[in-house]
Amino acid sequence: MALITAASATAARAVAAAGQLADDYIALETRDASPAHFLFKIESCSLLQNCEIDKYETNDFLAGEHKWKLIIYPNGEDKEKDCDYISIYLAMGDTSSMPANWEVNAVFSIFLYNQIHDNYLYSLGITRRFLGVKPQWGFSKFISKKFLTDSSNGYLVNDSCVFGAEVYVVKKEAFTTECLSLKNFEIPYKRDWKIPNFSKLGHVWDSEQFSAGGHKWIVRLYPKGYGEASGRHVSVYLYYCCSNTGTPSERVQAHRTICIKNQLHDQHHEFTSTVWYVGSNDNWGWPSFIEIATINDPKKGFIVNDSCLLEVEISVKAVVQVSP
Repeated sequence: MALITAASATAARAVAAAGQLADDYIALETRDASPAHFLFKIESCSLLQNCEIDKYETNDFLAGEHKWKLIIYPNGEDKEKDCDYISIYLAMGDTSSMPANWEVNAVFSIFLYNQIHDNYLYSLGITRRFLGVKPQWGFSKFISKKFLTDSSNGYLVNDSCVFGAEVYVVKKEAFTTECLSLKNFEIPYKRDWKIPNFSKLGHVWDSEQFSAGGHKWIVRLYPKGYGEASGRHVSVYLYYCCSNTGTPSERVQAHRTICIKNQLHDQHHEFTSTVWYVGSNDNWGWPSFIEIATINDPKKGFIVNDSCLLEVEISVKAVVQVSP
């Protein structure tokens, strides 16, 4: 069984648009299990008005290591707007021992006992943040008095009714926050090097560390190749070092072009790709960038006066930061 109570969907949307949570639109369902944390019985309900009880606060009850209470308005919280309804709220109980700027997130449901069918009508669990400036949440139109007082519905029998509450605190565990920051660098960063004495280079040549797109990089060239390309190809890699601010970045997406310039002809040798760098010292490149025989052929124009011209072009497209 499901029951929907609402002043109107339009009103609910209007309240939400005004920056307030619409508590007059409630989805109610039934279940057999009683509420886990609190039951509150009202006897002689018909005498509430005679006793001039417009608002009643229950004693505190414990749930999720915090104290809570129910606040009930038998004639509605706003006597003009809610006079035909029972208003009911869940509120933090004694907060004197809470730290300054306390905050408790909780999933809660409000219950009403059906004494004929021995089950409970309850609000579907909603999650709310309880604060010093907003210590209570609930429903200004929880149930209509007309529906409640109709004894055939089973909620008011022998002039008594039973409300209940179930509260589950959302504990703050250690959690991770991830931020994807997209960049718009229309003009890529360019940097070039003249590598002298190319024939005398050792196993590896490293550029100095340089900054591009707010991050630090190094170009690493293996004149005799690296890994499976050893002895056959020159290998070239772009290494990611860190951000300029020292803030650790989990991933950096970079569009990069690495080029070995042809110094005799306009036939440069280059590769382009967009890749994600994951953490510091990650590298992407081309193990078989150019054949050793090709780069060393004086007729090809890549080595002139035993010098090689290397150029890199980088555009940082996205940065992912994870904390803590």
